[in-house]
Amino acid sequence: MIYEVFRQERKGQPFQHAGSLDAADQTFAEAYAKEFYGRRGESEALWVVPREAIIEVEDFVDELNRNYHRVDGYSLKEKLKEARERAGRALVARDR
Repeated sequence: MIYEVFRQERKGQPFQHAGSLDAADQTFAEAYAKEFYGRRGESEALWVVPREAIIEVEDFVDELNRNYHRVDGYSLKEKLKEARERAGRALVARDR
């Protein structure tokens, strides 16, 4: 059975994928993970998970049509301009 190993380098840091290992059962997987990823003190904590237990999430729907993957970053200039225009129209309507 294939197990995925996630390790935490120091307390408070996020867990990161360390690698995969093939083990007969959970007991062997834990022992192998400790040996490969923890014996030299490079890990604070380990998570050992059967590969079948990992759920892949696909098909992200972006209802607001936001694009955070632009090369120049997420531009707020256009959103700020639209907000200022709406605020200006609201002030004009209020003063009438």
